[in-house]
Amino acid sequence: MLTETVRTNLVYLYRLLLTLAAPLAALLALRQILRGKETLANLKERFGAGLGSTVIFPGPTFWVHGASNGELTAGRALIEQALNRDPSLHIIVTVNSVSARKLVREWDMDRVTVRLAPIDLKRTVHHFIACTQPDLLLTIENEIWPNRFTQCAKNGIPVIIVGARMSAKTAQVWHKYAPALRGVTKLTWNAITALAPQDTASQERLVDLGLDPKCLLPLMNLKSGVDATTAPPADAAVLRATFHKDRTILAASTHDGEDESVLDCFAQLQKNHPDLKLVIAPRHPVRAAAIAELTTARGLSVARRSAGDTPMGASVYLADTLGEMALWYAVAGFTFVGGSLVDHGGHTPFEPAQFGSVILHGPYVSNHATAFDALAQAGGAIKVRNAADLATTLDALLLAPNEAAALTLAASHALAQIRTSETATTAFWNSVDHAVQNRKTLSH
Repeated sequence: MLTETVRTNLVYLYRLLLTLAAPLAALLALRQILRGKETLANLKERFGAGLGSTVIFPGPTFWVHGASNGELTAGRALIEQALNRDPSLHIIVTVNSVSARKLVREWDMDRVTVRLAPIDLKRTVHHFIACTQPDLLLTIENEIWPNRFTQCAKNGIPVIIVGARMSAKTAQVWHKYAPALRGVTKLTWNAITALAPQDTASQERLVDLGLDPKCLLPLMNLKSGVDATTAPPADAAVLRATFHKDRTILAASTHDGEDESVLDCFAQLQKNHPDLKLVIAPRHPVRAAAIAELTTARGLSVARRSAGDTPMGASVYLADTLGEMALWYAVAGFTFVGGSLVDHGGHTPFEPAQFGSVILHGPYVSNHATAFDALAQAGGAIKVRNAADLATTLDALLLAPNEAAALTLAASHALAQIRTSETATTAFWNSVDHAVQNRKTLSH
């Protein structure tokens, strides 16, 4: 059993290692700056620049953290609920990526401030907390940071994780380094006030790693309850005239290594279905230029959303913008879920199901294993292995609209059974209220 002195020394070791790694992190950030992907101002922001002039809000303040666009899109409803529940509440959102910061800014919400998350160094995290004085840290999905959590605990700030996800691969990494950093991991888990797992597998892995089962809340999958509606864009009429749902395929949130397969599939399909349209929405829009080259190399015409190109004359439309995924699900009768042909765990099937789009996916779906298992059992989605498999499957579905309709209906019914319940949401907010009230009591 570790003594308190040993635990403390291990925490110091973790912090020392991070401090020693800080110059390397700075060099990597400098590399991003030289490549034009980051700015010096962004680097400074990650180390706490600009917080000295931050006005501490007069009312309660929540610190909400989400890594990137997917997490923040999933968590937006919770942020809106929090603001509606308390008109005096202010929320500071922190993100890991510049694109996610842009996304939150474009929400243009009153009482919401967004900035890049503080790097997990003790002094930087302490500075952030001292300047913002949050009453609660709400973390979305799988962002677990030792210094951030332990500094919150030290300052009596409750830490609540919602939609927590722990993949088998990530759990193996935790187990691998657990013996060397046991004190750090123990203090990190002990800093968590409450946690709502995304699925039962994640729940079991988290408890196995050291989370106190008493902290557990009912399962909450934020992506299962995303409001996927969107206001019509200015070019809605053009889009409706161009993309007919039964003749449009969407490759949603694709990763490097998948676009080639999707494009090969589409080139094959066009031989029998020349009126087909393909929309590619890459997970990272910065790859759009490379995808455009892959498209033209296959003799396919391409237009880019970010360039303002009209989709009318192109067979492939690059949806290389942020915050418009609901629009593409709405126009597509068939959706290939990205991140599943290459080992990225697959993205959400809930959104295409909400819009009645047939779901196709590769073998890698660990990020939403429960949802894809439900779809498989209900016959609500089709698994493919490669470009040829995807082309054969889509060709058959295009010729059998009744079968496609049956797939969308089965998907809707299957996923409805595992959407986050009102009971789970109520339990979550009760936990938030209790944690904040307890903090107030202890501070007086």
